[in-house]
This record gives sequence, structure tokens and C-alpha cells, in this order.
Amino acid sequence: MSTAPATRLEVPGGAGDDVPGPAPRSAGGLDAHRDLPRVQQPAWPDAGALESAVAELSALPPLVFAGEVDRLRGRLAEAAQGRAFLLQGGDCAETFADATADAIRRRVKTVLQMAVVLTYGASLPVVKMGRMAGQFAKPRSSDSETRDGVTLPAYRGDAVNGFAFTEEARTPDPQRLVKAYHTAASTLNLIRAFTSGGFADLRQVHEWNRGFVGNSATSAYADLAGEIDRAMAFMAACGADFDALRSTEMFSSHEALLLDYERALTRIDSRTQLPYDVSAHFLWIGERTRQVDGAHVDLLSRVRNPVGVKLGPTTTPEDALALADKLDPDHEPGRLTFVTRMGAGRIREALPPLLRAVADAGRTPLWICDPMHGNTFTTASGVKTRRFDEVVDEVRGFFEAHREAGTVPGGLHIELTGDDVTEVLGGVEDIDDAALATRYETLCDPRLNHQQSLELAFLAADMLRGR
Repeated sequence: MSTAPATRLEVPGGAGDDVPGPAPRSAGGLDAHRDLPRVQQPAWPDAGALESAVAELSALPPLVFAGEVDRLRGRLAEAAQGRAFLLQGGDCAETFADATADAIRRRVKTVLQMAVVLTYGASLPVVKMGRMAGQFAKPRSSDSETRDGVTLPAYRGDAVNGFAFTEEARTPDPQRLVKAYHTAASTLNLIRAFTSGGFADLRQVHEWNRGFVGNSATSAYADLAGEIDRAMAFMAACGADFDALRSTEMFSSHEALLLDYERALTRIDSRTQLPYDVSAHFLWIGERTRQVDGAHVDLLSRVRNPVGVKLGPTTTPEDALALADKLDPDHEPGRLTFVTRMGAGRIREALPPLLRAVADAGRTPLWICDPMHGNTFTTASGVKTRRFDEVVDEVRGFFEAHREAGTVPGGLHIELTGDDVTEVLGGVEDIDDAALATRYETLCDPRLNHQQSLELAFLAADMLRGR
């Protein structure tokens, strides 16, 4: 379904750390994707309502600024060279109902706690990026869902329709795109307040982690926490300026799934006269939408944001190189991220050929590991879950593959929550099949809970030391 082109609006550049760099391929053709295959798009029932929502979005202010996007691109270039490490984490699918101050605070807190541990393990700056403030849509394996003989559209995330299994809730509503924008705006406001107002103070975050290792179930991580303790004491003795460590950067990201939403929020920067998708700092293309001749790849090839692509176990070296040529024709540092999601049982065989082929082609994308999506399965009782041990094993396999290839393992991409949910089996709490029903709250994929997220950080910190 075609819609009217979004209004051309300018977005102020803001302060950036690096020069703008080359223009994206045919940057002026921002609507070329409309004539290309479009997959995983909602069947909007009312074209006029969609056009109205897109027009409303096109007139709203940017959610992020071009200068912030440029700064992130520089940070990711450092990570691709092994001089930083990326931690990307947040909900599988954000919901409007869960966009509360407390829920957002808990997610930010979890990412900050993980980042402190990873920073020490890697002895590198950790770039913090949330799957937050825009992750309101999800691809689905089927367009519809049937229950008790009733078939309705599949739930595609709060930006499209509701989760309740009723015809009214499941009918795609374009005004939800507008609500997604406003919810993202309020989420970003809170994230910026938390990360700049003292909540991210390094000393406070470390105290939270000391609490994590303060019981018998997590005592195995006490040694590493003690090392961080001594490092903090050393910094204090040397007169380190802890006031300078009271704030941090956190960037926003989401899957660029809904083309109408992303196009409406693509603006021309007043400083560079180049297009930026101002819905988030970083956008990624999913495994289901990475067709090199498809609409998603085309649209993101034309914006200045750093972009990621999910690569599953069936990805060939030719696929990876074709995507690199389309999305990053100028070999620009920090522009392209490959997010591998192979599964614990496949990563050691599937990843090395990609690493070798991409390196042999003279390319240095940022490689990060998504250990979540390749390890999903459904229990005998019909509950979708993951095993914590398999998540950890995929991360381990990711580091092993990079060590073997002589390439840089640059980051982690984790679905997590700051809440004490019971959605992933195992971990320090030893969640079993029976416990899954205790607090299974996700509307899409299972997430690591707060404790499991911190445990993964401590385990990954040990792996980073040996990378």
C-alpha cells in the first residue's frame, strides 16, 4: 500500500564528535523503497487513516539529533577496531503500558550494572545502547493467529495493534504509530534524565553489583566484584574525579521494521543536508527483512545512521558481502554492524566462514552477538523459552570464532528486563519448567531477568579477558 511522501523537515545537527562523512547511496531517493518488495508490513485497513498518521508523524520534532547519531557512529568505529565494546540491551518488544518511570529505570539500571562489569573485564569503554524508545513492533512468522476456530491478525507490537485476542484489538490502527512516537519521546526523556542526573554514578552502580554477589547463589562472581572494589579504591586514592563519572551516554535503538514510521521520521539535517532517521540513533534490519533488493535495506542504505543487520545461521558469505556493499559502499568506519544470531549449536560452524570472507574483502564492520534469538524453543506445555546455559554458550562460541579468525568480537545484543520475570530457564535462580509460569510476562520472546542479565555480564567479562 503506498502513502503520500513524508513532508521534508529539517533537523538541527547538534554537536558531533566527527565529520559527517560520505553521503549515503542516492540519498535523494528516499522513496525508492516504495517500489520494492515490502515484507512484514501490517495490512492497514484504512489507507486514509494511515496517510493521516504519517502526515502527523512527519510534522513532529525529531526524537534524536544528527550530532548524537554522528557521535554514536564514531563510538561504533572504535568498537569495530577493538578499542571499545558495545552493550545493547532492552525489551524484546516494548509496550505502551510498561513505559512507566519505574520500569524504564529498572531496565536502565540493569544495562548500567552490566556495563560496569564489562568495562572492567574488557579494560575498554563500553558503549551503552538500549533496545528502548522505539522497539514497539515485531516481525511475525504468520500473518494470523487462530484460537478455538477463530482467526485474527497476529499481534505485531503495540505500534500496530493490541495483544488481546479480539477483532477490535487485533485490527491494525495507524494512530498507534503516533502513540509509539510519543511513548518513545517520554522514554527518551527519562533515559536522558537517569544517565545525566546522578543515577548512573559509577560508585552507586558498583554498589548495586556488590549487592548481586552478596548471596551464596552468586558468590562465584565475588572475586571479580572484589577486583572492581580494589580498582575503585585505587582510583579514589589517586584523586580520580568521580564527579566526572556521575553521568554516561546511552543511545537508543530499535528494529526498523515499520517502513511508514521510519520514512515519516527521516529528515534532512540542516548542517550536512543529508538524511537522518531521527526515530533512533541506531537502527537494525532483521533476519526476515534483510533482502538485499528489498525495501528495508534500500531505505536504510540512504540514511546517515549507523545500521545493523541480523545474520542467522543460513547466511552465506555472499549474502554478507552483498549487504555490506549495499549498506556501506564507502567502507565508512562505524557505519555497519553485523549482529550474529546463530544458536549455540551452530555458531562455531556458521560464523567463521562469514568472518573470513568479510575480512578477506577488506571490510571491518562491527561484529556483535545476539545469543537470544537462535536459542528459542517451545516447551511441551507450549511456553516459548530459552536456556540460560545456551545463551552463555553462544556468547562463548562467538568469542572463540573471532579468536580463531583474528577478528574483533565487538559487543553483545541482549533481550532483557530489569524485572524478576521467569521466562528463561536456568541461571543463578535455577528457573525450571514449573517456575516459568510464575512470572512469564513477555508478549513476544522470553527475556533474561535482572539476575540472569548480571550473571551473563560477569561470565562475559571473563571471556573478554581472554579474547
